[in-house]
Amino acid sequence: MAIAELVMPKLGESIMEATILKWNKKVGDHVKMDETVLDIATDKVDSEVPSTAEGIITEILFNVNDVVPIGTVIARINTDTNSAVADIVAPIPTPVQTEEVVIPVIESKQEMAEPLPVPPPPVEVIENEAPEVPFVPAADNVTLLDKPATNRFYSPLVLNIANSEGISLSELERIPGTGIDGRVSKKDILNYVTDKKSGKVPATAPATAAAPVQAAPRFETTVKITETAPPVPAAVSNGKLSDPASVVISGQTEIMEMDRMRKLIAKHMVDSKHISPHVTSFAEADVTHMVQWRERVKHEFEKREGTKLTFTPMFVECIARVIERYPLINCSVEGDKVIIRKDINIGMATALPSGNLIVPVIKGANQLNIVGLSKAVNGLADAARNNRLKPDDTTGGTFTLTNVGTFGSLMGTPIISQPQVAILAVGAIKKRPMVIETNDGDTIGIRHMMYLSLSYDHRIVDGSIGASFLTEIAKEFEKWDPNRQWFQYL
Repeated sequence: MAIAELVMPKLGESIMEATILKWNKKVGDHVKMDETVLDIATDKVDSEVPSTAEGIITEILFNVNDVVPIGTVIARINTDTNSAVADIVAPIPTPVQTEEVVIPVIESKQEMAEPLPVPPPPVEVIENEAPEVPFVPAADNVTLLDKPATNRFYSPLVLNIANSEGISLSELERIPGTGIDGRVSKKDILNYVTDKKSGKVPATAPATAAAPVQAAPRFETTVKITETAPPVPAAVSNGKLSDPASVVISGQTEIMEMDRMRKLIAKHMVDSKHISPHVTSFAEADVTHMVQWRERVKHEFEKREGTKLTFTPMFVECIARVIERYPLINCSVEGDKVIIRKDINIGMATALPSGNLIVPVIKGANQLNIVGLSKAVNGLADAARNNRLKPDDTTGGTFTLTNVGTFGSLMGTPIISQPQVAILAVGAIKKRPMVIETNDGDTIGIRHMMYLSLSYDHRIVDGSIGASFLTEIAKEFEKWDPNRQWFQYL
């Protein structure tokens, strides 16, 4: 019998463990070579683990959501298919031992020592007790004071909004939910309220089977309405109350669980602050020539190369050129040793649709021209947004660029991506009046200005090196040739 062991693969030099998201195969399934066996996740990217042999899975050693170190055996495959079925390790069912139970005949309830496990008798109705008031639609001014007795779950916040907006249970049932398991979220019900007020949602017709509701006593419900309603209606303008005394404070909060990626990001950010003493230096760059050149060539560039020309590949080209002059910026620290990386691999922080952050890496950035950099940047960004990044796409970075200006921020103090020692943040490009030095004297002109901020590990990078490196990057941006000929850079 030949057994092949499937191990957790190495996914990058800085990745030491992975979380099992899903098993695509189970014990007893036949698997082919390179066929996907399970899906895993790291702090960088989600990935698939293929089979390293063909055969029948005889043993699965870890469950979903288990965190497994790299190199650990996670499953075993019997490559001898003739004997594989007999060797499958599966839970052995425990035989159920049955006993003959003798139930004595009980002539009266007084002789029963213990209640037998029989269905409870029907509930007797007390004549003097008020009958249960059934749910009445909100159109009859009944508030959703408690969670509805339905199979669908509604959070207290959703019920509170439904109560204040006069939404009945039947309406609430029809609202499509985008939350977990189809739950109605705050956004869903607020969109429904907006559509209803604008007339996009037809008015709810009275239910045809309302006879039992009308026959039910209404006294208790009326008392609840009298206690909760304000004595005098407050004036409303644009959906806001004019009387401060009419404001109702619910005191409710919404608790949101961190997803797996956010937990990992939080951990790595805290770890980075504990590992590296951060220092941040700032500089300002006149990027007018960059803006003018891109505006002049971007349409022809996209038409010819089939990809857009953004500022990111232009920034990366300048950064790679300066790193070649400052090799200490392109290093990492292991104990008391400084490892200077010869390859210049620049990571670019990319925001995902979920709001999380990932850093795909442009390998050999100093070897690519503006066309190659543009294709690399756009390809990695598109793969990140569509969850198509491979583990290799997020490993091996030696320096990181983050564009905080994408979201309108002027500057930032970024946190170093370990085990790197520096990260550069570029802010929003703004037009400002600036003093321009010319041979004929100083003048004032409108320039495109941008702030740069460099966070660096003070264990290795001192202020003189960090500030000098940042200044050189600003100068490199400013030296961009606005008359750069197209054919020279293809």
